Amino acid sequence: MVVDIRRRAALAALLAAGLVPCSGARAANGAAVPAGPRPPASLLGGEIRRLPTSRKVVALTFNAAWDEAGIDTVLAELRRRGLPATFFPTGAFADAHPGAVRTIGAAHGLGNHSYSHPYFEDLGTAQRVAEVRRADAAIRSASGTEPLPFFRFPYSATTRDSVADVNDLGYAAVEFTADTNGYLGPRGGMSVEAAAERAIDALSPGAIIQMHVGSNGDGIVLDAEALPLIIDAAEAEGYTIIDLRAFLVP
Repeated sequence: MVVDIRRRAALAALLAAGLVPCSGARAANGAAVPAGPRPPASLLGGEIRRLPTSRKVVALTFNAAWDEAGIDTVLAELRRRGLPATFFPTGAFADAHPGAVRTIGAAHGLGNHSYSHPYFEDLGTAQRVAEVRRADAAIRSASGTEPLPFFRFPYSATTRDSVADVNDLGYAAVEFTADTNGYLGPRGGMSVEAAAERAIDALSPGAIIQMHVGSNGDGIVLDAEALPLIIDAAEAEGYTIIDLRAFLVP
């Protein structure tokens, strides 16, 4: 209770100081939240690792925090099949690769993956707010679009208080059911087939698959190569690839 009071007091102080934008809707504590559609109550109050549905749907998501080596391949495959995905760039990535973020945002939803990819458990409320807001500004500037009210924690390192902080800013904490681990690359013991298998094994109603568009320095993007295999398997098992935006409310 004491921690919660302190957290909310910190958010209120940031609002009063003008560090949290004052336009748009407001959360219960008075903090401004992203404009446009918002997460329903079913996506708030905890980290989301599976979508709240019993339908055979699966969401494809991609993090972007390193280079842009796999973006063209991923976007071309999604475009060829007419399928949606949600991308979670960091603000630093958006500043470094604005053209890539604009291209992604023209066809797919853009979530928020923090600005500098820190461990949020090591930050206080004010630092978390700054990370989220700075990333939002960078993604908004690079893409020319309204980012989605979805936040993905760096390293998927969540705590109750950090989830509450991003919820108070109007974001649902969207994590994942399974990570392909394709980002590890061949040097990390992964292959295209192994990455695809991790996603396929996780298929279930509402599953959220996490992949990455960068090579993490070695120039090889296993997730980009595994994407067709994952989609083929999901569709063969009767799953529909769904857009996370379908879970927002006006």
